[in-house]
Amino acid sequence: MEASDRHFLTGLFDAAVGAADPARAIARAMPDPPKGRTVVVGCGKGAAQLAAAFDEAWAGDLSGVVVTRYGYATDAGRIRVLEAAHPVPDAAGLKASRALLDAVSGLGEDDLVVALICGGGSALLPMPPEGLDLDDERALNEALLSSGAPIGVMNAIRTHVSGIKGGRLAAAAHPARVVTLVVSDVPGDDPAQVASGPTVPSGVGLDETRALIRNHGIALPERVQRHLDSQPPDAPMPDDPGFARDRVQVIASAGMSLDAARRHALDAGVPAVILSDAVEGEARDVGRVLGALAREVALRDRPFAAPMVLLSGGETTVTLKGKDGRGGRNTELLLSLSGAIDGLTTVFALAADTDGIDGSEDNAGAFVTGDTRARMRAAGVDPDDALARNDAWGAFDAIGDLFVPGPTGTNVNDFRAILIRPGQAEKAPR
Repeated sequence: MEASDRHFLTGLFDAAVGAADPARAIARAMPDPPKGRTVVVGCGKGAAQLAAAFDEAWAGDLSGVVVTRYGYATDAGRIRVLEAAHPVPDAAGLKASRALLDAVSGLGEDDLVVALICGGGSALLPMPPEGLDLDDERALNEALLSSGAPIGVMNAIRTHVSGIKGGRLAAAAHPARVVTLVVSDVPGDDPAQVASGPTVPSGVGLDETRALIRNHGIALPERVQRHLDSQPPDAPMPDDPGFARDRVQVIASAGMSLDAARRHALDAGVPAVILSDAVEGEARDVGRVLGALAREVALRDRPFAAPMVLLSGGETTVTLKGKDGRGGRNTELLLSLSGAIDGLTTVFALAADTDGIDGSEDNAGAFVTGDTRARMRAAGVDPDDALARNDAWGAFDAIGDLFVPGPTGTNVNDFRAILIRPGQAEKAPR
């Protein structure tokens, strides 16, 4: 990959992340001051940056607490910032959940709770219901992450195995008014799905959740399954009168970020097409489809003519098959995509998580070109074997093509850009 192509793709990513900048997003959505107290709570990988932006913009009295992933904290002024584990919950997350519930307890009708919610909050807010413990919630989280189920299904299950998700944090704050400001990292931007909706009830009842578990063939930990079979109290419903005064607003999303990337490409003289901001499915399957589309453009100028950029967002999933692999959904998607564009000289791609971390490693994603697989083989890596073992990180690390921007302070899900340059696309011989 030429340095100019890598620079161009990185610029698209930066434009997408910049559109979800916490300070800008918060400034567009400041609530009116209340007669009483103002309390801020929040969770997610970008919660500290959102809290800092809110503290800077809020002129009146303020207190509160938010929780973010280890290493993502920043000074948020009057708002306390806690750190906990992601993607597997830990004891610090349990303490953080209790701290958020304590912060909203005892409030009155004249008080205001501002909830700053972004992706990653599901793992950061463990609160097992009666009869279960933190180990059970860890086991549930691991089972869901390896199931390959869509994020909406996973979150529906989480809301029924929690004392804080599914609107329960907002219910604990009532009769205070709750204003929830959401940075969406889920396909479709349903606020109830972001961080499993601690302040936004989803309306997915227990019976429907059980049906989802059956339909997707999800094997839950035995103790968790017994809990769901024991008729626990249903999560709050959206039509509960207690939520009547609450307000929910999505202040940043994948769609907004993809629009910013499209404008950036156009400013550089490259036409861009947004395929969708809500792509779901197995990462390797989505990678094959996107790769096939890029190949069609490169070789036949259809359905679009080069030069052009294919942009997409959403959240794919990975069903774990290997036990020793490293890597997240974006690197797995790209490793699969590399097979479809193998040998093409005019196709270049970047896929990355907008929060700066793809999975559990330090990279956001990776870069792919038509010679990616050839270079992997030259480095002693069989790309198909790596894909079978879910070891996309190891494959891209071997050729130095991991993308490591560091934590971005926001999270609007995955970002994918495929650049197709004009010219002779096929290598000879392959």
